[in-house]
Amino acid sequence: MDPDFSQLDAYLAENGLDGYLVQADESDANQRYLSGFTAPDPFTTLYDGEVHLLVSPLEYGRAEREARAATVERGEDYDSTAKTEEYGDVEGSHRTLAAFCREYGAESVGVPESFPAGTADGLREQGMDVTADHEGIIEHIRAAKHEAEIEHMRAAQAANERAMAAAEELLRAADIADDGTLVRDGEPLTSERVKEEIEVSLLREGYALDTTIVACGADAADPHDRGSGPLRADEPIIVDIFPRSKETGYYADMTRTFLKGEPSDTIREWYDLTQEAKEAAFDVLEAGVSGSEVHDAVCDVYADAEMDTLRDDPEAETGFIHSTGHGVGLDIHEYPRVSATENELEAGMVVTIEPGLYDPAVGGVRIEDIVVVREGGYENYTDYEESLVV
Repeated sequence: MDPDFSQLDAYLAENGLDGYLVQADESDANQRYLSGFTAPDPFTTLYDGEVHLLVSPLEYGRAEREARAATVERGEDYDSTAKTEEYGDVEGSHRTLAAFCREYGAESVGVPESFPAGTADGLREQGMDVTADHEGIIEHIRAAKHEAEIEHMRAAQAANERAMAAAEELLRAADIADDGTLVRDGEPLTSERVKEEIEVSLLREGYALDTTIVACGADAADPHDRGSGPLRADEPIIVDIFPRSKETGYYADMTRTFLKGEPSDTIREWYDLTQEAKEAAFDVLEAGVSGSEVHDAVCDVYADAEMDTLRDDPEAETGFIHSTGHGVGLDIHEYPRVSATENELEAGMVVTIEPGLYDPAVGGVRIEDIVVVREGGYENYTDYEESLVV
């Protein structure tokens, strides 16, 4: 995949910059996207209409073979050892980096807001102009996905759904003990045990997990509580899985709410309302609308049912207490937002739609699909059924 960097070219021209500089390791999505290369240690990418890499000797051979770059160089190409001996490690590295930039005529560079402050100061001391990019230009470029990226995410979601099925099967096959806890193979079925099943399923398919949510009862009333301890019957269990491909770096994201036993009338009402809210979002979702319009559609469903929302009460602590969704790609949370924030949705953007309701006295309910924004609508590539009672 060759990204279209015409927006970045325009950004540089409009701001009178010679290039765009990123110094980070592979965990930085902007670095991975701009350089087309991955390495566990920080390396430098300069974009001036072409991509130029400055890497350690350890990564040089692989970068030459694998990187999507016009040039790949090492510090020694700019006499880094001599500079370090003369000026010390810090100033020597800054002088080497400045020489690298000047090799390509880059006296003024834009950098992400996350760019190391010490490096920025060091380049300025070498007479370079370093300007922080407050617009997040690369994040905006990344937001509209190429079809190849969408296929990577589709594959991630398919693996995600197999992991969700493994989690649901554990809950379905569990027995209910006299004290109301779930039991599997004679042992309490815990949040940790279900998360382990999810993680093992995904690891076998080449996907990594930083966090998984399996939250029951009052834990589920906190949207980002990971959950812990024994799971209980008759209480909602939120399972939120967001794996990343070790090969491609792209994420998937999905949430389902399950219940083993008999749901209360309140939980049934919440579940039905949340399904309705999700469908209301889909009725509005298409290229050209603002994420805020989609968010409003969800809030309207809950407000009509006399449920609190942050839109109508910014201090609400129960009800719908988060945004409707977010962009997904090389980061699990990225531009755009599907929230009160105004940002136009474009064809090719991949976003989540995840309404939910929360109250510690009841628990929580959330349902989340991941979709591609299209002209005139959307493509939902989540193919996992919604069923509360297992």
